This record gives sequence, C-alpha cells and structure tokens, in this order.
Amino acid sequence: MIFNSDSTNFLNSEPEVGETNPLLKYLQLQSPEVLAQVAKSVSPNVKQIISHNVQGLVGMLPSEAFNVKITTDRENLAGLLVSAMMTGYFLRQMEQRMEMENLLTGSLSLQNELDDE
Repeated sequence: MIFNSDSTNFLNSEPEVGETNPLLKYLQLQSPEVLAQVAKSVSPNVKQIISHNVQGLVGMLPSEAFNVKITTDRENLAGLLVSAMMTGYFLRQMEQRMEMENLLTGSLSLQNELDDE
C-alpha cells in the first residue's frame, strides 16, 4: 500500500523555520479516519502505478537476495512524497476522465442503437 494512515510521521513533523505549507497544515488537521478513508478510495490500478513509480525512484533490488537499505535526507524524502502525491492526483484525474469517456461512449452507442430502431 502506498499510503499507510498508521505511519503518518511526516504529518507530525515541524516545518522548517520560516516555512508554512498549507497542504501539510491541512493534512495535520485531518483525523486518522479521514486519511484512511481517502487512502481506501484509491483504485488498485492507481496504487499499482504509484508503487511502480516509487520503486523506480528508490531502486528495486530483491530484498531476499540483498540487504537493501535506503537513506535520504528530509528534503529528498519530502520530494519523493510530493512526487507520489502529484502522481496520484494526476492518475485519479485521468481515471475519472477515462470513466467519463466510457460513460459517454456507452451513452452515444445506446443513442445510436435507439436511433436505428
């Protein structure tokens, strides 16, 4: 799972001096239940694409053959999280667009069938 509402430590971190991030502030105000509900609403297709994207960014060595440890600093980790979030938002919008196009195509096909009768 890409987003685990149980491991939201980044939500509890203090911002850098002089920094205010309205999205982080908004996320910090949300209850764990709301975050879990949002995470559950993501389709398996979107989760798979984000997982593949994140694995590509951090590297993908099989853990059974290697002792894989990934270290980074706070700034790079924040960049990775932002990248994953933006990818998720983009993919969800494209998924909704695909669903709308499929609905419209189905409606047009049905209308054409009714017109042919």
